[in-house]
Amino acid sequence: MPRRAPLPRLSVPMADALAGHEGLGSLLQRIQASNARLAAAGAALPAGLAAHVSAGPLDENGWTLLARSGSAAAKLRQCLPGIQQRLAQQGWPEVAIRVKVHVSREV
Repeated sequence: MPRRAPLPRLSVPMADALAGHEGLGSLLQRIQASNARLAAAGAALPAGLAAHVSAGPLDENGWTLLARSGSAAAKLRQCLPGIQQRLAQQGWPEVAIRVKVHVSREV
């Protein structure tokens, strides 16, 4: 029995689709840079707080950190000088850091 030729791939991984598009490729780069900044700043966060913070948008106006509650956002704001110092030590360019409360909607 003859072998069938493989079917063309119809789905593309999200990262590949973003990287292959000029405008969306820059979005992917900003997302990766935002996540890398958070990983670099992680040592400046208290252990209990790190689980309540995620990387938000990175754009020409600055970088946003997302906190899961108002109390986490307040503590995160207190940590901003340490975060900025840690990022500077690791060679990241200085940008304004915004803190926003982002509550996920779980059903």
